[in-house]
Amino acid sequence: MASILNKMLAFLLIIIVMAGCSKSFLDRPPLSQISADNFYQTPNDLRLATAALYAGSPWGDWNYNCYLPVGEVLSGNMAVGYWGDAVQLNTFTITGLNGIMISNWKAMYNIIAYCNVTINAITTKASNTIPDKDKKAAIAEARFIRGFAYYNLAVLWGAVPVIEDNSKLIISPLINRIKTEDVFKFVVNDLTYATQNLPVTDAPGRLTTWSAQGMLSKVYLTAAGLNQSGGGRNQSFLDSAKKYAGNVCKNSGLALVSNYPDLFKTQFNDNPESLFALQWAPGSAWLEGNMLQIYSPGGTEISANGQAGWFGIRPTVDMYLLYSPKDTIRRKATFMLNGDYYPELNAAGGGYRFTGDCGLKKHIIGTNKDNNAPTMTLTSSTEHNALLRLADVYLIYAEAILGNGAASSDAEALLYFNKVRARAGLLPTDKIDIDTVLNERRIELAGEGQYWIDLVRLSYYNPTKAISKLNGEKRVTFSFANGVLTPADPFGIVTPATIQSFSFPIPSSEVTANPKLSEPPIPYY
Repeated sequence: MASILNKMLAFLLIIIVMAGCSKSFLDRPPLSQISADNFYQTPNDLRLATAALYAGSPWGDWNYNCYLPVGEVLSGNMAVGYWGDAVQLNTFTITGLNGIMISNWKAMYNIIAYCNVTINAITTKASNTIPDKDKKAAIAEARFIRGFAYYNLAVLWGAVPVIEDNSKLIISPLINRIKTEDVFKFVVNDLTYATQNLPVTDAPGRLTTWSAQGMLSKVYLTAAGLNQSGGGRNQSFLDSAKKYAGNVCKNSGLALVSNYPDLFKTQFNDNPESLFALQWAPGSAWLEGNMLQIYSPGGTEISANGQAGWFGIRPTVDMYLLYSPKDTIRRKATFMLNGDYYPELNAAGGGYRFTGDCGLKKHIIGTNKDNNAPTMTLTSSTEHNALLRLADVYLIYAEAILGNGAASSDAEALLYFNKVRARAGLLPTDKIDIDTVLNERRIELAGEGQYWIDLVRLSYYNPTKAISKLNGEKRVTFSFANGVLTPADPFGIVTPATIQSFSFPIPSSEVTANPKLSEPPIPYY
């Protein structure tokens, strides 16, 4: 596995002389500039080291190439017509040469490598004068992020290599894949440690125990269906998902942001609903910043520096039709339709009215002036896009309570499920089932890379239903003018989905470098 190996070995040779201290969370050293030998001497050093894990080049490549294509195009929420690798995602024709999936694989292992280096350095190099509580909290941040990365890998590929100590690759560079259930167990262990050692509160943007408990609930909910038969889920895991999500819902003191569109405006970065968000800084180099504004469907008048977006990602007919006539708040905050007006975009010029057919709105934040960010560029948006939100956890709690039941009118489940609906201006429901939960999640979290994960979770315990959902989608975009929707021509022939559609070929270059990846997976524990 030369590509992973080479990158991980490189991280063992990182050297720099650090000077001074930083007052800002974002004023962090690059990950490639932290040395275990002359760093980690004070609690502030630990804070700087872990802050570097929240963004930068590994996340930049993933955020640009994978976040929307994998979560949204694969799932049928959106489509891209002229990007060949994205068309493969839309049509279920993915090969081991697909550049998007290669980027996803490499990015997650890069992030894991950085986390491993940080954990090892804190464990072996941190000064004895640093309180153990501070060391454990810093390790917990790294283990949360490492757990997130392994969860991403497990959801997409199932059995994958687990690398906990980069230095062991020097001795044994050819490694086996690990059974999927053991990868999930590894993730659970990392996140459990994080729940126990992260603080209850911290600076905005920093992980807390509520972040870890929310993420752990999602992992348990996903793993509950793994290796199950008969359409049921592991009740013990469902109970754990309910426990941790319930803790966040009832004991964190956190609440939903009252206005849904505010979640995606930079003045509300790191709001209390944001449990884990990438911490981007403006002016970053190519593939080191938040590049989501390149997906803008508008022109230069809503661009950071006079350069229009160039990726025409658009909602599918299936996604558009999911919105009820009253669900306009979330629709308009997520997708632009012809005639939509946004006063926060090009505010100095009187706002922005969209004149195209349809396009992405979420993550499109406007100009430098709109965001009070003079150094922001088209490829370094200042939006701290959340990868885990409180609303997500509310819906996880409802689904965990529903569990293996056909439907539920449980008061707790309905309370938090309806909090999400109420913010969207919708009437409460008096009963939920798996379809209403999935639809609510799909709408609430559209444009946030979540729906494919939801479909994989469903495929574990009810593959027939998951396959049916994919094959029943209208995976084409549309034009929209004068109130009339006209489906566009398909971007390619959609191959009917099968259970194999829910896991992906390991990148061909990785298999060539490490033939053991073609062998059956082995236990880790």
